[in-house]
Amino acid sequence: MIPSGCCGMAGSFGYEKEHFEVSMNIGELVLFPAVRKAGESALIAAPGTSCRHQIKDGTGAHALHPVEILYDALM
Repeated sequence: MIPSGCCGMAGSFGYEKEHFEVSMNIGELVLFPAVRKAGESALIAAPGTSCRHQIKDGTGAHALHPVEILYDALM
């Protein structure tokens, strides 16, 4: 578990053109650097659709819903 902070998306907030830069700056405070530091082999879990989208846009990492990770572990 990482001290993740916030992705900055906040639902539709980060999708709005006038909030995009603020949204990405929030993600850069804690979450994005932690995801990058975790490396490509790390499993990144994020329950929110907007959070997963923001992680992808901000870091290039593919975040999964926790249920997807649990499902894969059971298969």
